[in-house]
Amino acid sequence: MKIHKVSNIEQFVAKIIPKQAQKNKSIVESILKNVQKNGDSAVKKYEKKFTGASISTLRISKVEIKNAYSKVSKNEITALRLAKSRVEKTESSIKSIFNDKKINHDGIQITKKFIPIQSTGCYIPGGLAKYPSSVIMSVIPAKVAGVKRIVVVSPPNPNGKIDPLTIVAADICGATEIYKTGGAQAIAALSYGTKSISKVDKIVGPGGAFVTLAKSIVNDNTGIDMLAGPTELGIIADNSVDPEFIALDLISQAEHSSDTFCYLITNSEKIAKLVNQIISKLLPTIQRRELVKSSLSKNGFIAVCKNNSDMVNLANSLAPEHLQIMTKNPKLISSKITTAGLVLLGNYSPSSASDYILGSNHILPTNGFGKIRGSLSVMDFIKINTEVTTSKLSLSKIAKHLDTLTTSEGLPNHYGAVRGRLQ
Repeated sequence: MKIHKVSNIEQFVAKIIPKQAQKNKSIVESILKNVQKNGDSAVKKYEKKFTGASISTLRISKVEIKNAYSKVSKNEITALRLAKSRVEKTESSIKSIFNDKKINHDGIQITKKFIPIQSTGCYIPGGLAKYPSSVIMSVIPAKVAGVKRIVVVSPPNPNGKIDPLTIVAADICGATEIYKTGGAQAIAALSYGTKSISKVDKIVGPGGAFVTLAKSIVNDNTGIDMLAGPTELGIIADNSVDPEFIALDLISQAEHSSDTFCYLITNSEKIAKLVNQIISKLLPTIQRRELVKSSLSKNGFIAVCKNNSDMVNLANSLAPEHLQIMTKNPKLISSKITTAGLVLLGNYSPSSASDYILGSNHILPTNGFGKIRGSLSVMDFIKINTEVTTSKLSLSKIAKHLDTLTTSEGLPNHYGAVRGRLQ
């Protein structure tokens, strides 16, 4: 990883953030348009092109779901159920906050109701790795919210099969439909609808560069949660931490794909050099080393800042998906962090553990979206409905002010609709 001494944070951030290749956008737009026009046949064509899979039926059948259970171990199911229960507990706690509210303004009754959206599509990555954990993180918040139709899509392998544990996770969590498709074509199917896959109201879930770009483009047609991928990990550390912990954490997130964005922010040149040395030492010994090496060498970096204030400012400017704070006083640093998707404090809160069973959600904002939102949650599947009831007496009390405001805006017929009721 390259080591940079950072003096001008704004200039450094502009230079270091990975840029999206323009050709990717053209490719994704072409895929979206083709699926919108040709439906299932286009989806199947792209699966053949990108995964090598020849798919006759996109939907996973009940028989396939049953067979999937026979291919996973009891230990795997136990681990899935534990992760599910912890996320469920977290999301149920959040949902309990949303109780219907009634407000009275001089006889005008306003009711705020919290109701679930009707349908959602959950994108579950595949290909370079398996992500049954992402099923839990996306389906459970929707289920707790009360969403009736929960659709799971995930890319098949060259044999046209989805990872059995992903299927089992979807079934355990309560998905209503599971389909064998991934990439931009899956996002298109969820957004526009095909003969096999009815369109959904909102698409959620993490994905690689093409999936993230596709979600961004279809957002004018279908709601999305956020831009969630490729993975980002920022670590703020001082000289109090074991540098091997930092190296292991950077490696853990870099193994997702070659386009992850993982980095260390420190005020210690000694720690910067030690972390680099440890990573170089570990690389030949680890699995998925080529992915890790490619990611850390292409996108990774170590930023050496002058002081704590600069470390905080740099982290807030980068708005990382995951931010680990490994310093003498992590809470002091975290109190000044405003943009990270998820903040993990101390030496024993690795982001890799949060990806599974800590009870937090690993579907998190990337690409700077941490500046405006946090992790996926039950809130993403709940909308506020407003009901208003006004009486003739209540209208008469505010008629003068309505007349003033409608006149000032040059919309006299607005007041005419009120006046007609009071005469």
